[in-house]
Amino acid sequence: MALRSGIYIVPTDRWYIERTVWLIAGVVLLTATTLAAVVDPRFVVLVIATGFSSIVVALTGFCIVGSALRRLGFAPMLGVNEPTRWNLYFMKTDQWYLERRIYLAVGINISVASVLSLVHSAWWLAFTGFVGGAMVWFAATGFCIMANGLYWLGAEPRLAPERGVACPTVPDAGQSATA
Repeated sequence: MALRSGIYIVPTDRWYIERTVWLIAGVVLLTATTLAAVVDPRFVVLVIATGFSSIVVALTGFCIVGSALRRLGFAPMLGVNEPTRWNLYFMKTDQWYLERRIYLAVGINISVASVLSLVHSAWWLAFTGFVGGAMVWFAATGFCIMANGLYWLGAEPRLAPERGVACPTVPDAGQSATA
């Protein structure tokens, strides 16, 4: 990976699966972090579950939230184009591109911070809250601190606007996915 400069911003012209997943995960993180800090520390289990889900997406490509969004008609930008059984969403896992690395890094970071909030200090919840806020910001504006850090280190993005990646359309229920 060669070092580069510039700012990396994901497309925000429509709500595709991955962008909507970032928004939902950010809201879940903010809610779970607040509940863990204010109501009961055991609510941090929701943060750990979100982190585990993010790691699963990075390693296998399968995303339960992405699958639900696909069934609701959202189109993927990083998803596998071939039809799958039950029309499930799978993110492409052919290489370790920038967006896939984000899923892995976020999952590991919030899982570790969650465990530390239970065994060391509740102040670690500030980190999970920050990550949740950053995910909501990422979904809203297309700008992510971690994505830019990885971009500057040379990670190759798949949602790069300079590549002209277009959001594919999802076929209607009556149409064949191969047509």
